Amino acid sequence: MSKNKQQPEKEQEVVETPVSEPENDGAMEAEQKPEELPAQLQKQLEEAVAQRDEYLNMAQRVQADFENFRRRNNAVRAEAYEDGARAFIKTILPVMDNLERALAAESQDNALHEGVSMVYRQLQEALEKRGVAVIDRAGEKFDPNLENAVMQGDASEGEPGTVCAVLQKGYRMGDFVLRHAMVRVVAE
Repeated sequence: MSKNKQQPEKEQEVVETPVSEPENDGAMEAEQKPEELPAQLQKQLEEAVAQRDEYLNMAQRVQADFENFRRRNNAVRAEAYEDGARAFIKTILPVMDNLERALAAESQDNALHEGVSMVYRQLQEALEKRGVAVIDRAGEKFDPNLENAVMQGDASEGEPGTVCAVLQKGYRMGDFVLRHAMVRVVAE
């Protein structure tokens, strides 16, 4: 026979050896008496329940903190978006003023005038869709929250303390004043 031939493996017999009980020298009985066993288990159960309640409370606090963080983050993000929109609209307001001046100017070219008028209306509609409104309070009581008084008018122009002329339109977006109107106010 050749040494390289493989011989079929013999099934190994598993012999179970009896596990002997550790000798009870009374140490176990001294540690846990049968009547103390339920009390000890009850104590361990109470400790486990207390630890579970502590972990549950901690998890609920972390979840509430995260929810508050998410809510604050969304509010800050929305406010930042609105701040950016207001800043951009403020940069467009001088364009509106110039378009109004171009429309007020005398022109022989009707096509040019009509083109400027169309651009002005389109820009005005876009601003209105965004919630931008003109502050036009001619004839009303002067309000320093909405207007800047840059000139005084005489008593023949109206009642004292009222706006007699709007020199430059003001704009607001919701409750936020983008630009105060420049007005002439009748002297008191």
